[in-house]
Amino acid sequence: MWRQKTEEKIHLLINCRRPTSVFRLFPMTSRAKFFLRLAICGVVVVYLAGDLGVGHGPLRRAVERAMPPRSPVVARVLDFQITRSQLDRAVRERLWRAGKSLAALTPESRQLDRAAALDELIDHELLRVQATTHAAQLALSDTEISTRLRQFVSRFESPAAMASAMKSQGIVGERNLRDILAARLQQEKYLESEIGPLVEPTVEEARHWFDGNQHYLALPERVEVRHLFIPTLDHAPEAAKAILTSALADLTARTRDFATLAREISEDPATRDNGGSLGWMSRDRLPADFAVPVFALAMHQPTLVRTHLGWHLVEVTDRKPAEPRTYEQAKPEIFAALAAVKRRQLITQFRNTLRRREAANIKVFQEAPSE
Repeated sequence: MWRQKTEEKIHLLINCRRPTSVFRLFPMTSRAKFFLRLAICGVVVVYLAGDLGVGHGPLRRAVERAMPPRSPVVARVLDFQITRSQLDRAVRERLWRAGKSLAALTPESRQLDRAAALDELIDHELLRVQATTHAAQLALSDTEISTRLRQFVSRFESPAAMASAMKSQGIVGERNLRDILAARLQQEKYLESEIGPLVEPTVEEARHWFDGNQHYLALPERVEVRHLFIPTLDHAPEAAKAILTSALADLTARTRDFATLAREISEDPATRDNGGSLGWMSRDRLPADFAVPVFALAMHQPTLVRTHLGWHLVEVTDRKPAEPRTYEQAKPEIFAALAAVKRRQLITQFRNTLRRREAANIKVFQEAPSE
């Protein structure tokens, strides 16, 4: 009975339209009733105005999460909205990094790429919030930002190409670009501060991996190669072959040496000034139409070879058979590879942890549609 009366009192107190019920419970004068009713309603109005208005309080956030978004919004992370145009740009950037074209994708692949891009945007926003919270410990220097800016610029073949890419990403001017790159750097620093100490492999991990994977680390068969090259893009195949046939005759007659011929007739700018040397090569570093004939050659027998790029006059100057590597020889490579694997795993784990922690503040309103 006591609990029922208490609940009735509370219900009546918050219902400003039925003040007479309150006053039956708490008898008072008519004037006092009026002012009490006015005070209660005033408190409610002030609270609602503060919460839903300038205060952006818990009630407003709950209403926003419950309300359907405007049509361009595909997701909300905390108080940040991810729009369809942002997602479209993220998809284009993701495909560009992978060297893929949107037009070449199947509808199923497009949906998968859009879903992956949306996940990246959500993770990016969660990291941004965390990095902003810890900004005091993640100070950036102008040198760091300028270095990242130069790296960004180097990705483009011309200023016009960079300007076009920036426009497609909604980046306005170099100042805006620097701010974006600085924010990314800050997020990377925050992530490194969280996972960095855990990335370095232990000696035990490296040793264990080496013991079970020695065959992957064996040095393959290698040949030391030099060549003269005439591309068939700029020359008729018969003319290119004729030039190198004449060069082979000069080598055979010893009227000119390989280095001289490389400077005079080879059109490979990377090797013409160092005697035509390609250095030590393994099969997996060469195109198949070049590797097969080259690895079949005997040493010191210059031979004409045709590939899809053009004609080569090739000579194998030395050869090494496949051989195993010791742990000490392979140690730097093992540590680098294991660190890279652990870094990817730790980043995934950390992002998943953020997702779980903020699950109540992440809302995807609709499946991202194809462009």
